[in-house]
Amino acid sequence: MADPYTKITEHSVTLGSHEMFYLATGPEDGPLVIFAHGWPELGYSWRHQLPVLGSLGFRAIAPDLRGHGRSSLYTRHDDYTMEKHVADLICFLDSQGREKATWVGHDWGSAVVWSLVSHHPERSFAVASLCVPYATVENGLERLISLVDRNVYPEDEYPAGQWDYFCFYEENFERATAVFEANPETFVKAMFRSEFVPDGRGVPAVTAAIRRDGGWFDGLDAAPDLPRDDEVISEDDLEVYVSALEKTGFFGTDSFYMNHAANFQYANTRKNDGYLDMPALFLSASFDNVCESVDSRLPEPMREYCHNLTEHTVNSGHWMAQEKPVDVNNALVYWLARSVSEVWPTPPL
Repeated sequence: MADPYTKITEHSVTLGSHEMFYLATGPEDGPLVIFAHGWPELGYSWRHQLPVLGSLGFRAIAPDLRGHGRSSLYTRHDDYTMEKHVADLICFLDSQGREKATWVGHDWGSAVVWSLVSHHPERSFAVASLCVPYATVENGLERLISLVDRNVYPEDEYPAGQWDYFCFYEENFERATAVFEANPETFVKAMFRSEFVPDGRGVPAVTAAIRRDGGWFDGLDAAPDLPRDDEVISEDDLEVYVSALEKTGFFGTDSFYMNHAANFQYANTRKNDGYLDMPALFLSASFDNVCESVDSRLPEPMREYCHNLTEHTVNSGHWMAQEKPVDVNNALVYWLARSVSEVWPTPPL
């Protein structure tokens, strides 16, 4: 008989004027783990993690963040600040009748969960992040640029380092969005790639020259039509992403990049001066040369501010949870059992 707790179910909840769609697995009274996706993803991006945690007795939930999928859309950039995303998730936690959760994020979803636990530690058992270390992206663009590896990105050639594409959004938002929206299918195929290229370590990422190259995809008006990378997404996955992006467009997800000043101000209001005492897990990707955290200084602030930090490296590109789900699941479950054992559904072996 199939385990009923591995089945992913669809739900929606009204949070004031905001509608949040989410996926869930596991018993409704199980210890709560909430997953936050990044750009340009969906709660669906955690499809490989939800059934595993559900089968262990966790209540595992992955919402579509505002501006994504089947959750509410908004028309102003300042509707997509870290503070707004955090408020949504705290309201969602309240709607579930829970005081605390373990929070897991990837990409901009990492920035969201780091922001949440540092402002609301009392609502958090623990926090885990894939690819993006603490006290980086959510602290604004200037913090990121200060951590650029100048051996790889000489300042005279790459003043913003690998974060040049952040600047492109600020200067050319309509252009960036229009190129993506021109053909969502070719965009998804071009972006969701394994990037499993060991020779890419220590060389500038393509994102370091977006402005110089005239925009994404070397200034083309749409993403090139590349073969789908089945290391990351299947044909069915491609259909899910394309359908969602055709419905929502890219304004909401691209607006992640338009609130650096507001996010910096919000970061300065963290509790405990930003220090985290709760268990924290960081999974770095060996071949993510944008959020490069194996050889660079990017994780340094996290190591200073997290007092109970576990680090592990996965041999993957940026889309770690989709490219290497077994490795991610193993690392996440092991950490939950060892470091967050007080919320384990059953005594760990």
